[in-house]
Amino acid sequence: MDQHKLNVANAPKTSTFQMRINPEIKQQVENIYSRQGLTFTDAVNIFIQQSINANGLPFLASPENEEYMKAKAMHRFIEEVQKGFDSGEKEGWLSLDEVEASLGIADE
Repeated sequence: MDQHKLNVANAPKTSTFQMRINPEIKQQVENIYSRQGLTFTDAVNIFIQQSINANGLPFLASPENEEYMKAKAMHRFIEEVQKGFDSGEKEGWLSLDEVEASLGIADE
């Protein structure tokens, strides 16, 4: 079976997976997932599916994760700002009054 066609949600479940985990950590993570409407098993299956989709870990595994995510978010923000600027240059800029009118807000 082609690994890119695998779908954890629909694949037959004929094998088991067992792991050891600290009971307090297990409870903590179960509480986190339950707030999202998921079981621990659901969350593990999502992790497995995302690993298949990414063909590796579905996240950057390093001590710099927080900084990496900030940098990635900033890069995306700058790209979106550039798109907006390019659109304004191409299609013409709107005045503040035009923007407020299009949003249905009035300057007080």
